Amino acid sequence: MIPISKNRIKETIISETEYDYVRLSANENPLGPSNKVRKAMVEAFDKLCRYPYEETEALAHLIAKKEGVSRAHIVIAVGSSEALNATGLTYGINGGEIITADPVYDFLMTYANRFGAFINKVPLTKELSHDLKEMKRRITSRTSLVFVCNPNNPTGDLIPKDTLLDFCNSVSKNTVVFVDEAYCDYITEPNYPSMIELVKQEKNIIVSKSFSKVYAMAGLRMGYLVARPDIAARIRKNIMARPNMMAIVAVKASYEDDDFYQMSLSKNMEAKQYVYNLLDGLNLQYIPSHTNFVFFKSDRDINQLRTQMRAKGVAIGRPFAPYYQWCRISMGTMEDMMKFGNALREVITN
Repeated sequence: MIPISKNRIKETIISETEYDYVRLSANENPLGPSNKVRKAMVEAFDKLCRYPYEETEALAHLIAKKEGVSRAHIVIAVGSSEALNATGLTYGINGGEIITADPVYDFLMTYANRFGAFINKVPLTKELSHDLKEMKRRITSRTSLVFVCNPNNPTGDLIPKDTLLDFCNSVSKNTVVFVDEAYCDYITEPNYPSMIELVKQEKNIIVSKSFSKVYAMAGLRMGYLVARPDIAARIRKNIMARPNMMAIVAVKASYEDDDFYQMSLSKNMEAKQYVYNLLDGLNLQYIPSHTNFVFFKSDRDINQLRTQMRAKGVAIGRPFAPYYQWCRISMGTMEDMMKFGNALREVITN
């Protein structure tokens, strides 16, 4: 066994990166991975000479138990983005139609389009919410998949639970509904259900989950899908990458670290409240967020704002057409957020 320093195990969570700027552009969580995850990864070094087939299968069973489904319901992927790509290929190849809100996290649609899919984009409502009524109206016999990101990226908006349940129940009778729940851990509404509950009822529903956000392991690339076994089997055939031993060990350890999980949620809420207070003070409109980012109206072109903020050492989110007067800002450490606040005040008030 490779020796491990006790001091290293006791290291505090990294709050600073090696970047020469504050990175608030990619919805990353800078608080982790947790010390328990780091310790588990170091202790797993001796396993790196082995292929992770058995460990992958064990992890799939662990995730299935956590979600209350069978192993056959689980599709393990190298990040939820790989799961999205595999789904896009499965339902988009040879001209399948995919209906989606716009803007939204579009990995699935972009990949599907490369293989001949038609992407039917439905603009958000004037409140910047999913227009589920219009999305449902556009469904035809050609529609192979309807994509819903909830909470939505980039807006942070949350679909009311009864509205989403009604939509998924109704639409899944005619086609498959994919619900991206990458940010579900940040939802503050009590008793808000995962659409995995509908998967358990054998509905045509696919749900994606990620370890990149609240667990702060974006660099390890681990995610999964939950779907009816026949649907999961179809998608599994198009998974092209397999998880590595380090990522598997990290995920297993993260499940045993509730203290970090709760701390991560608490620090995220603290950072969001700082941003809300900042934007209120600057009289800038924003959408209350159920994620680890905030979407706000800067009243200036996002490309200009990105350049101005980067010059002050802060990286903010990319443009999301057609909302070029809006900005997505990820939550970082409180030190990060104060640097962002100081930079934004200077830019907005000058």
